[in-house]
Amino acid sequence: MTTFTVPSDADRVVVTVLSTDPPWFGMVENVLWPAYFDAALTRSGGRRVATDVAVEEPDVDEIATAVQQIGYDAVIERDKTYPREFDERGRVLVTGAEDTKNDLVQAIGAYLGVLRE
Repeated sequence: MTTFTVPSDADRVVVTVLSTDPPWFGMVENVLWPAYFDAALTRSGGRRVATDVAVEEPDVDEIATAVQQIGYDAVIERDKTYPREFDERGRVLVTGAEDTKNDLVQAIGAYLGVLRE
């Protein structure tokens, strides 16, 4: 971490620059909760995909498999709870995804339906 001062009209400005070396650069994590894909939930309850794409009681293992099918790395955290729920269903972290989170969620939702068939 580098700190330096820049002259300005005010007394001074202190700027903190984070290193561009890994792990800070390019390490965007997307968090995927099972609630995003749960057909039993409403949109206000946390579901982010259409009802025809959503599945009944998705689990983190299925979501991680779908993430890997898309071509990204997945990390499962089983001891996490979605803020709108009380049950601990876990979450999946997706690292290095170049797609937007919405595109990622929609693609994974489509793969979950295929995995269930």
